[in-house]
Amino acid sequence: MKAIVQDAQQNLSWGDVPTPLPKAGEVAISVKATAVNRADLMQRKGLYPPPLGASEIMGLECAGTISAVGPGVTGWQVGESVCALLTGGGYAETVVCPAGHVLPLPSGYSFAQGAAIVEVYATAWLNIFLEGAAKLGERVLIHAGASGVGTAAIQLCKALGNPCFVTVGSQPKLDFCLKLGASAGCLRQDNHFEERVRDWSQGAGVDVILDCVGADYLDANLRSLNTDGRLVLIGIMGGRTASIDLGRMLIKRLKVWGSTLRSRDNQSKTALIRSLREQVWPRFEKGELRSIIHAEYPIQEVERAFADIASNANIGKIVLTV
Repeated sequence: MKAIVQDAQQNLSWGDVPTPLPKAGEVAISVKATAVNRADLMQRKGLYPPPLGASEIMGLECAGTISAVGPGVTGWQVGESVCALLTGGGYAETVVCPAGHVLPLPSGYSFAQGAAIVEVYATAWLNIFLEGAAKLGERVLIHAGASGVGTAAIQLCKALGNPCFVTVGSQPKLDFCLKLGASAGCLRQDNHFEERVRDWSQGAGVDVILDCVGADYLDANLRSLNTDGRLVLIGIMGGRTASIDLGRMLIKRLKVWGSTLRSRDNQSKTALIRSLREQVWPRFEKGELRSIIHAEYPIQEVERAFADIASNANIGKIVLTV
């Protein structure tokens, strides 16, 4: 089969690799579309190696048709249109993954649309509503609101009754987020988002923060939290080291924790996918949620897609079609 391969100089090309075969409990998917994540850019640079036993090929999600099922698999048949959360291997004509990490392609969705929803909705759902335990009416602060994860988070918050405030990099991105369902927001160049959050929340602060920035935002994030607030860190684009005011954490009973999706074990991911299928996927059928695609490229043009992500110009996902 063909897949995106990387040479010693980090050059990417569409080359020949062995076709994977499903083992017990796995399915093989004929990939029709996949999507770019910042983790892929990091993996290319050697900064985010795949977990032990995972494919060396990049790609953390896909959509396509099931081409084979391994021993012991029930509930999936060859030919079904699906999308899947992957530990790697999505930038290829065929990928294998545990059957429990597969979801049906929402009715009426193209494969490109299907490839744009799995990783971002899994991330937003996990970190805001499962880990962050956001309850009805609680306020949420979403950094990088126009990103793939951000646009998914905004839609989930709107659908589930959680007012959200976003930080973004440009006015067009802010306008888009407000139309998508964010209650308010500001440009990250402001450097004083906590003041805007305080004004928006009438001095109370927010209950959950979804943060991909890290060190640069840590102190302002803590100041933005309400009593019993939760800060969920999913990235460190703004640095990995910062001091923390433990007194504020004690007085306000704050919780801060880091969360990654790729490195979770199969059982944890299976439970997450089951939760998505039961509580999130029906909302696509109802039109409450949708995929947000900034651009589509043939997979052979992966360099252009990576440049798009690196430029921070995208609103939503960058999709690669196979």
